[in-house]
Amino acid sequence: MGGIRPTVHTRPRDDAVRANSAFTELAQQIRGLGLLRRRYGYYWTKLIAAPLAVAVCLIAFVWIGDTWWQLFTAAVLAIVFTQIAFLGHDAAHRQIFVSGRWNDWISLVLGDLLVGMSYGWWQHKHTRHHANPNKLGSDPDIELPVIAVTAETAARRHSPPVAWLRAHQGLLFFPILLFEGLSLHASSVRRVVAKGRLERRWAEIAFLSIRMIGYLVLVFIVLSPGIAFVFLAVQLGLFGFYMGIAFAPNHKGMPVVPRDMTLDFLRRQVLMSRNIRGSRFLDVAMGGLNYQVEHHLFPSMPRPQLRKAAPVVAAYCDEHDVRYTQVGLFASYAIVVRYINRVGLGERDVFTCPLIEQRSLAGNSGG
Repeated sequence: MGGIRPTVHTRPRDDAVRANSAFTELAQQIRGLGLLRRRYGYYWTKLIAAPLAVAVCLIAFVWIGDTWWQLFTAAVLAIVFTQIAFLGHDAAHRQIFVSGRWNDWISLVLGDLLVGMSYGWWQHKHTRHHANPNKLGSDPDIELPVIAVTAETAARRHSPPVAWLRAHQGLLFFPILLFEGLSLHASSVRRVVAKGRLERRWAEIAFLSIRMIGYLVLVFIVLSPGIAFVFLAVQLGLFGFYMGIAFAPNHKGMPVVPRDMTLDFLRRQVLMSRNIRGSRFLDVAMGGLNYQVEHHLFPSMPRPQLRKAAPVVAAYCDEHDVRYTQVGLFASYAIVVRYINRVGLGERDVFTCPLIEQRSLAGNSGG
């Protein structure tokens, strides 16, 4: 929507007070509409359905037996595991229950036991991302091991294979996502065995061991080795791809914030996030992540309320001249691929933060 108008006649403290009061006013509107209320019926339905869906898939897997038809089972499991991961994401953000302890244990069961992803690893990483989305030195989601999403990362020296990959990362972006599932499992294992503070470490180790070892044993008992390896490749590949295409449109290709810049909460969350326009089917398919602006402003808002909150937030941002970004799904992928391609080819300042431009204009106008 609208751009940001430079303000030149107010002091920094006045600007900060106004910015904070701006978010407070929006929060009051959202709360007044009842959009932060818990949706217990919605979530209990999903919490009951999640283990039942896994059980049905595993019973079908054993019943079908040693056949290449199991590749369809692998695809279904990839979808089921991703949907459960979305539900675990909701619990981790305190969207399901008032009790933090209940949300934590639900996240452990859904993430570690059913999906094979460490809740502790995700929580540590994701909390930092929410605090400073797309900020250099603060957001771990822009420090990826393979793909460079900032000019700063792309400018570093790399081995010839990595340098070649970075130069072609726009073309290879979607194929690389096929390895994301394996990466998520590996990162989870590293986190639970690494030194450092980790709450409920032994619960995570136990849940991850049951999930990963038990799953592998079942696969190789039911399937012959050749089919088993292909089955795992398909299941892990599609799981990682699905996770990747759900999370990639949210911030990639949005402005990158310099290390030394401090933004008020409203602009920090809205300017760096992108919504994906679509139907209720898309809401289900993306686990509510298509409402990234609203999710970042109100992380504990239950998922079914995000669709209702979006027009309220969009109108409020338009009224306060804060750029609210919303595009179609395929348009978002085009933006992401074009952006990381330009980063990989070494272009600097691919996107600048709108507030840098604002401050520059303010400085020039103020003399």
